[in-house]
Amino acid sequence: MSDRARGRESGEFVMTPSDTSPTSGDGEPAWAGWSDEQLLDLRLCDLRLDLKRSQVREQIDRLHGELAAHRLVFRPHCWLSSEWFSPDGVPGIAIPFYLAHPRLAKLELNQMLEVEGGTPESCMRILRHEAGHAIENAYRLRRRRDRRQLFGKSSTSYPKFYTPKPYSKSFVLHLDMWYAQSHPDEDFAETFAVWLNPDSMWRERYADWPALKKLEYVDGVMGDLAGKPPLVRSRLQVDPLPRLRKTLRDHYRDKRLRYGLEHPTFYDRDLRRLFTDAPEAANNKSAATFLAQVRKEVCRKVAGWTGEYRYTIDRVLEDMIRRCRELNLRLASPEEQAKMDFAVLLTVQTMNYLHSGRHRVAL
Repeated sequence: MSDRARGRESGEFVMTPSDTSPTSGDGEPAWAGWSDEQLLDLRLCDLRLDLKRSQVREQIDRLHGELAAHRLVFRPHCWLSSEWFSPDGVPGIAIPFYLAHPRLAKLELNQMLEVEGGTPESCMRILRHEAGHAIENAYRLRRRRDRRQLFGKSSTSYPKFYTPKPYSKSFVLHLDMWYAQSHPDEDFAETFAVWLNPDSMWRERYADWPALKKLEYVDGVMGDLAGKPPLVRSRLQVDPLPRLRKTLRDHYRDKRLRYGLEHPTFYDRDLRRLFTDAPEAANNKSAATFLAQVRKEVCRKVAGWTGEYRYTIDRVLEDMIRRCRELNLRLASPEEQAKMDFAVLLTVQTMNYLHSGRHRVAL
């Protein structure tokens, strides 16, 4: 995600290294043993994390190795911040703080139901994408006429939301939510990420796609840049963790508001087809109780099937549970069957929303 995609009005540029964290007797940060409630009142700047000693360091080194394999001398500098982004004009990558310590990753999971970049492979997917933004900054590739003609103008305003076309073959598929379709800069970064991935087999995978032309363009440009030093060598950092004074509680409140997108709330017809309020089912388990029990499992499955944010799907589930309670609905079939049927229902609701004109993905 580029800096402009974050909707930032301003950025604080610094060149200070990360501070080390106060530790307990066993070398762990003092907050590592705190409860979630205690952690949420801590300011981001007071985490005092060190990226060099973090668990994400291995993935950064792997990214550098992939760049070296193409004889690219460029290496993006990285720092910890509140989220993933690459600032406009800066050849570097901001990495979310929660990847620097397992306790913070657990907090992220509890607050958002998923950890973006929380596995080595998902972390690499995002790093490759952000490296695409960073290398454009490093070599000022957005100024090239052929780049503008193929991907579009970088000066195009970032929308607050975008409506993807899931079946389009003019864009590569890398990050979720058909992210390449959101903006010309994201299209380039996604294309670069697919090109950089040594396991993507992009020539075969995209052989009959219009997107192949973009991949071949990136391949040619990177071949031209092999062995050449970057034009921009700035080591500036934007919104580094030591300068962020927001509490974790406020951070997650704002983040949940961002991903809690508005969804249709009229589920009655579908819910009545799956569950029942018939008098003879009065002793059956309530649908609300049942959905609460299978909530995490179904949410995980539907997120995997649709690519939607897990937090967003969970908001829909919460609405459905509330409506089942209000309608006093109960199970009308065995639990395993009901669970499968409900997963299908939720998937259909999600995909209908994706394909409707109402669906908008937040940037």
